[in-house]
Parts: sequence; structure tokens; C-alpha cells
Amino acid sequence: MKATLWAAADKLRGNLDAAEYKHVVLGLIFLKYISDSFQEVYDELAQEPDADEYNIPEDRDEYAARSVFWVPAEARWKTLQNAAKSPDIGVIIDKALAAIERENPTLRGILPQNYARADLDKRRLGELVDLIGGMALGGSQRRSADILGYVFEYFLERFAAAEGKKGGQFYTPRPVVRLLVEMLEPYKGRVYDPCCGSGGMFVQSEEFVERHSGKVDDISIYGQESNPTTWRLARMNLAIRGIESNLGPHAADTFHANQHRDLRADFILANPPFNMSDWGGNLLSDDARWQFGTPPAGNANFAWVQHMIYHLSATGRAGFLLSNGSMSSNTGGEGAIRQAIVETDLVDCMVALPPQLFMSTQIPVCLWFINKRKPAARQGQTLFIDARQMGEMADRTLRVLTDDEIARIAGTYHNWRTGEGDYADVAGFCKSAARDEIAGHGDVLTPGRYVGAAEVEDDGEPFEEKMARLTGTLWDQFAESA
Repeated sequence: MKATLWAAADKLRGNLDAAEYKHVVLGLIFLKYISDSFQEVYDELAQEPDADEYNIPEDRDEYAARSVFWVPAEARWKTLQNAAKSPDIGVIIDKALAAIERENPTLRGILPQNYARADLDKRRLGELVDLIGGMALGGSQRRSADILGYVFEYFLERFAAAEGKKGGQFYTPRPVVRLLVEMLEPYKGRVYDPCCGSGGMFVQSEEFVERHSGKVDDISIYGQESNPTTWRLARMNLAIRGIESNLGPHAADTFHANQHRDLRADFILANPPFNMSDWGGNLLSDDARWQFGTPPAGNANFAWVQHMIYHLSATGRAGFLLSNGSMSSNTGGEGAIRQAIVETDLVDCMVALPPQLFMSTQIPVCLWFINKRKPAARQGQTLFIDARQMGEMADRTLRVLTDDEIARIAGTYHNWRTGEGDYADVAGFCKSAARDEIAGHGDVLTPGRYVGAAEVEDDGEPFEEKMARLTGTLWDQFAESA
């Protein structure tokens, strides 16, 4: 269903660039979502015995009590649907979005209001309204809202693919986020993402809690995003899922305008920009966050690492993506910073990931896991997992981690960390290394240095005989193909 909707929506794009069309489509999906949510409550209130006498369906307090946005009459989807064929549909949509922001202060400044612009084909726009109007697919309005939430996320993924490298600025592939969440298990507490993109880490954190029968209200969401358009996408993405959050009053640079200075988070999940060179590090040389050394002005990797460590609570844990270079680089003092972090016994686990997991970059990546309070049995140790051979090709250029692979990696980490399951080193896959062994490798954290090579099963055939047999087979195949 999602793929069909995407194909139809993409067909209506015309000559618009994917980066522009993204806001056209996602803004309408968001408008449909809040209208459907409003309409369900409206219909329920209309069934009450005194509904007509007291005009209960128009009582805004009833909607506020249910955490549903108030949608004025001119912004309800029925109004837009009736005007879909009008040449003024762009103006009507802009007025609807402006009315919603006016009536709902928490939405001010996040909704796109440029549907009336000349370069947006109004016939195609009307057809897009009709397409999105049919997304309810029967059933309750609440079911419609759930569907729209998944469609919103799917469209984010597809737009990220269409935008290529730029798409990586606002979207992290779902399997990668799920692996982070499954390993960290953010059941309860404050969850923070200092570079939150479109909010995917938060969505999956809440889904994790729901899958494990927890209470969504037990986690509090904090985030920051520097790109204004991406910040607005995150606000819409979380609102469409009913997730309350504090993403700051506006977009802002995490390093230079830290909006959560006093936050000490229980969990931090992040996918910072890889190897960011223009982060203004020369202006922050004496920053309190650089507890382990001043990061080089030409690469923000260890600025991100130290920012996250600084914002962890005394028992907090963090999981984040970085380029593979972060595990071994000695440039600009990075090696000394990494050594200081290792010597403080903060590195819980390192995971080397397979290539081609991202649509936006071919840079090899890894996962870091930081733990402010390791269990006594694991103090002075770090778990290394080499997952470079995992994943299946979803298409010619993109690899995805399977559910079983995510479960294996996360399960290995949990068994090692908690001691509740059976953990054992597995050659070629995982190794628990002590501090002196890591020091012997110069504090390089590349898992391949520790896990070794996978054991190859001995089939009993002598090497010389096997080589002769395989060589003969190869020559036979050459002869057949000639």
C-alpha cells in the first residue's frame, strides 16, 4: 500500500525537485492526519445526549483533554477535498495551515505554507489532495491516523533515497535505528538525540517501549536539530505519532547554541554528520564539554562523542554511529582523546557494520556504545562485535540488516552486559577484551583487531588434493565456455 501511494505521489511530482516536493507531500499528509484525528473526536462528541444543546463538538477543551489538535472549519480535510479541483487550491491549503498554526501554538512555525507559489502545478496539487484523501482505507479515523503515521515515515525514507547524499541529513535507515534501539533498550527515562534529523530515533524508541508492553509516558524526549526544514519535519513526524517532545523552540547548532545545557540523559541515540569539517571548533577550544581533550577543528567526530558523554546521567548509556575512522584515527589529537575515553572505562561495546547500509554515503560506519556505570563484572572490559559480513542486498546499492541479524547482535550484547544469558567469545564475530589488550593495540577500537578470523570447518580433504580438484574443475568450465 505504501509503495503504491509513493508511486502515485511521485508521478504527480512533475518537474519539482525531490527536496522541494518532500515538503509539499509531507505537509499534506500531516494536515490529513490532524484532520482525521480531530474528526474522530468530533464524531464521538456529536453522539453525546446534549451535543446539540451545548454545541459540545465545538468545545475546544474536549480536544485538549484528549491531546488532539483543534482544527478550525476552514482547515478540515473535507473543505480541502471539496476544493481540490479549484484553481485556488494552493491558496486554500496555505490558509488552512495558517489557521491551524494560529489555533495551536505548539505547531507555530513548523507547517509549510507555500502551496500557492507559481511553480507548483495546481492541477497536480489537486490530484495529490485526492490521493491523500483516500488514505483512510476504511475503518476508524484512529486506524487512518496510524496508517498516515507509517506512510509519513515511509515517504521520508523514499525522499531520502531520491535526494541521495542530502537525504542522509534527515533520515537514518530504519534497520540501523532499530539495532541501536534494541541494544540500548530505552524503557524508561530521558532520551536525547543531539542531531535528531527527522526524529526517527524517537519514533523507534517509543515503538520499542510499546512492543515490550511498557508505558510510553515513561520516557521523555529531548532533541536538537540545526537545519530549520529538517527540524520542522521532526516536529511533524513526532506530532503525527502523538509523541510529546522538547526539540527546542527553533532549529539551532548543537555545539554553539546548546538548547539543553542542563540535561543529563538516561539514553542518548544519535547519527551525527560523519567527519564534519566546518563545525567552528576553533571558537570552542575551552568548552566544558571537552573533558578528554580538545577535538580537532577539522573534524567534529570527537566533539560529538564528548558532547554526548557530557550529557549522560551518572548511570546513562549512549549508542551512536560514527565513521570507521573514529576507531583508529590519530589525527589532530583524536588518538589521545580516544585513549582517555577508553582509560576512563566508558566504552561498553563497538560494532563494525557492513557496507552499503546508507543511501547517502559509502563511508564505512560503526556503532559506539558508552556506559557511565558498567556492571561490576564488566568493568575494565569492552565487547567487540564484527558484523561486516551481515546484511542482505535489498537492491543493487542498498544493504539491510535482517531481523535475525539485529536480534543476534543485540542479544550478544545483552548477554555480555547483563550476565543473564550465556556469553562466549566467537572467533570472527565477538570478543570481550580487557583494558591491557586494548592498550596493546594502541587503543584502536576496530573490532577486526580483536575478534580474529572465523573458524573454518575442516572437511578432511588434504589441501593438495583439494587444490588439484578445484583447479581441474576450473579448467573444465573454461573449456565448456569456449
